[in-house]
Amino acid sequence: MSRVAYVNGRYLPLAHAGVSILDRAFVFGDGVYEVCLVRDGALIDEARHLARLNGSLKALRIAAPIGEAALRRILREVVARNRVSDGLVYLQISRGAARRDHGFPSPAVTPGLVVTAKSLDPRLGDANAERGVAVITLPDERWAHPHVKSLQLLPNVLAKQAAREAGAFEAWLVDDRGFITEGSSTNAWIVAADGVLATRQADRSILRGVTRMTLIDVLAAKGLRFEERPFTREEAWGAREAFLSSATTIAMPVVALDGRPIGDGRPGPVTTALRREFPAAAVRS
Repeated sequence: MSRVAYVNGRYLPLAHAGVSILDRAFVFGDGVYEVCLVRDGALIDEARHLARLNGSLKALRIAAPIGEAALRRILREVVARNRVSDGLVYLQISRGAARRDHGFPSPAVTPGLVVTAKSLDPRLGDANAERGVAVITLPDERWAHPHVKSLQLLPNVLAKQAAREAGAFEAWLVDDRGFITEGSSTNAWIVAADGVLATRQADRSILRGVTRMTLIDVLAAKGLRFEERPFTREEAWGAREAFLSSATTIAMPVVALDGRPIGDGRPGPVTTALRREFPAAAVRS
């Protein structure tokens, strides 16, 4: 079955779907996106993803192309037309197509909307979760607004590629004070030596991960000690456990950082429990 995409008001075969080469997402990376996990046909944490989408649009002063109710219908229609039971649904909103000029188009143009979906084996990450993954650190050289889920992803792409070329799963970025901010596409966590979980506070230095927020809910429900604060590579090396989180990785154990083991070099019990209990805590809609 050929895949189907929604592009600016039309459902099209993916092979024939396209946007204008003057679309500002293509020209400037002038847009935002969200990715929702799909499990058993249900969209995971949809409300939180749409809330973050609205925040990103407001931060970049891009108008919503359609209302939220209509967008929810389109997401489900694209999932249905692609027969996705387990996988991802991706949406991208750009400022629209206009004459190339760094300033915003005046008068404003209609924002662009693209939605696609694809199937993924829900067991895809299990093998990595059983043995844990390796991470490296790199200087955080991304643009100045990482809290916005913008399409300005070239630094993230380069960081991810550097990790892969180093034989690692992810790169954790380090700010100018030596603190870990987050990964190229994930949030960073540790279970510190005293047993308290820590992840960087959701200020303007990181993306406020939806999965991160749901995991915080799980921690609260379990009564686990938790702090939102920065941590260094040295603290990560001395931690009991470390893990990373995102919509696709959930809670992925990190067993090595820059070639040095974390804990005993194996997935720890806290991370394993969080990964196991996430599906019950995630919001299905």
